[in-house]
Amino acid sequence: MNLFSQAQCLICHEIILPKMGWKAIFSEEKGLNLCPTCEGKFDLIEGEQCRVCSRPFQSLDERFRHGDMCHDCKRWEEDDDWKGYLDSNHSIYRYNDFFKEVMATFKYRGDYVLAIIFAEKIKDLISQLQPELIVPIPLSSERLYERGFNQAEALLNESGLTPTRPLTRIHSEKQSKKSRSERIHISQVFEVNCQIEVIGKNILLIDDIYTTGSTLRHAAKLLKESGAGRVQSLTLAR
Repeated sequence: MNLFSQAQCLICHEIILPKMGWKAIFSEEKGLNLCPTCEGKFDLIEGEQCRVCSRPFQSLDERFRHGDMCHDCKRWEEDDDWKGYLDSNHSIYRYNDFFKEVMATFKYRGDYVLAIIFAEKIKDLISQLQPELIVPIPLSSERLYERGFNQAEALLNESGLTPTRPLTRIHSEKQSKKSRSERIHISQVFEVNCQIEVIGKNILLIDDIYTTGSTLRHAAKLLKESGAGRVQSLTLAR
């Protein structure tokens, strides 16, 4: 009988050596998905951060901090067309070079299995936020065909959580190619499904990365205009 089955890191594919000791032998250990080296390259967001978008203040120049908000969120909240729609965003990791590489493999090269490595943290954070509806940011049909799956839905599925789909994407142009100003001023990119009740609901949007916050705010604006109560978002990285 082999007490220790060999697990491979889902990122670098190296064998993960289990911790030795009586506790490891006689307790049911959670599945090993990351080697210590890869796990150490993820940079958790900790300490003081923007109350709206979770941007960490530790590495932010003081000129771009306004009390408990970063400069970007202050601009959003001073804009009458956008203020108050996204109540808050919660991000887990900083968007560093390592995360960028992992996300490219997950998102653009179709490595669905990588959703597993984020499942536990997503599940824990959602249990703290206690939303009534969990809404993955939808892809256009063109993007869904290109990628093979919706990365936001994959994160929920691997976390054992049930998504609700009150939104449909109607604008398919890649947001990553646009400047902040262009993202803000594009027309609404979503439609709402009137058959799903959102009135008064506490909604949590799920996406992979918070960049400018434009996509999340378009979704939040439409949901609140449709009667939603509180709209927050959860992203893997900021």
